[in-house]
Amino acid sequence: MRKLFIFRLLLLFVPAFASAQTEREIFPPYNIRTVSFVQNGQNIVPFFRLGDSFQLQFDDLFGNEANYYYQFVHCDYDWKPSQLVKSEYLRGFDEIRIQDYTNSFNALQIYSHYRLSVPNKNTALLVSGNYMIKILNEDREVVFSRKFILYEELVSVPMQIKRARNVKDVNFKQNVEFSIKSPNILFQSPLTNVKVLLIKNGQLNNTIGNVKPMYTIGNDLIYKYDAETQFWGGNEYRYFENKDIRAANNNVGRVDSNGGLYNSHLYTDNARARDQYSYNPDINGNFVIKNINAENNEIEADYAWVFFSLSAPAYYGKEDIYINGMFNNFALTPEFKMDYNKDKGIYEKAIMIKQGFTNYRYVVADKTGRIDNENAIDGNFFQTENNYFTLVYYKENNQRYDRVIGRGIASSEDIIN
Repeated sequence: MRKLFIFRLLLLFVPAFASAQTEREIFPPYNIRTVSFVQNGQNIVPFFRLGDSFQLQFDDLFGNEANYYYQFVHCDYDWKPSQLVKSEYLRGFDEIRIQDYTNSFNALQIYSHYRLSVPNKNTALLVSGNYMIKILNEDREVVFSRKFILYEELVSVPMQIKRARNVKDVNFKQNVEFSIKSPNILFQSPLTNVKVLLIKNGQLNNTIGNVKPMYTIGNDLIYKYDAETQFWGGNEYRYFENKDIRAANNNVGRVDSNGGLYNSHLYTDNARARDQYSYNPDINGNFVIKNINAENNEIEADYAWVFFSLSAPAYYGKEDIYINGMFNNFALTPEFKMDYNKDKGIYEKAIMIKQGFTNYRYVVADKTGRIDNENAIDGNFFQTENNYFTLVYYKENNQRYDRVIGRGIASSEDIIN
């Protein structure tokens, strides 16, 4: 009887343990492509003001008008599900079928294009914070999930990007200095109740958090650290353009149609770590879907096999090399891992990407997925233009979830010493 009692008691705690697990993004399967958050017709980093409208869009290469459903999970600062029940952060219902979809038109690659608008007639999000959106199939299995963040504008977050103070890193790193100012909120225990998240170019897999205020001036929180708020500068993103999918445009060496789809063979890239910094404007990892001969790019832009090649002999046999950007949510999955061609002495990879203008980069990572930013293939330069975001989280003493009460943004284009 005693063992049975203990077993039943443990069962009561299983849901609590399960709900405390950190929510992690599930990367989509092969047939799901071009997952993006769209606002005002543009792909953007998924930070939205509470109450603003946006869309989640994606393509299904099977093109069979499959039924997909959506679900929202509200999370705390550490991406564990918050204590709120669904009715407290969501008005209406979720787990509803996505009804806005269209099939491709005039494209060699068939696909169904899906659009989920938030808010919509069935669903509205009520509170700020971290959210995970999950796309489910008919069996209510998660096909993929993506993070996004809703913020309020209750504080201002002035920011300034500076060069590193350490002489060793002065040419390679960028430091984020900022403060949090609010005429409306009297912060309770700011050292424990206020948290910040620093993000470079919208990469939610490479952030700096858990930084406490260095000091306060009245109700203002000041963050003027050196090492604690530094990012490696990196280099400008590489890009290719195939808006006219049949022509060899920017950085596309040649085009063929072997295999049923158009193939865009890019010029072989060289590692740039040992080169001098060269200004090359980019869109900080983003991408633009575009077919110059189309009226509706969402369904008339075609897919092409893009063949990447990289000459980086110094990295052979050490760590894995991946291709990523916003086009694949900076994924470090086998689909985007490069293969070494011993005969040619270069790394190679072919990826199916929707046509347009695409930023990409090569990253080095170990088997656990840890990115080696210090030994980046394209080097680190303090002159590199990057966008930095600061998100401010606040939980009052009697509150049950982490609100996002403000957002700051700055560009290293305005970097100072």
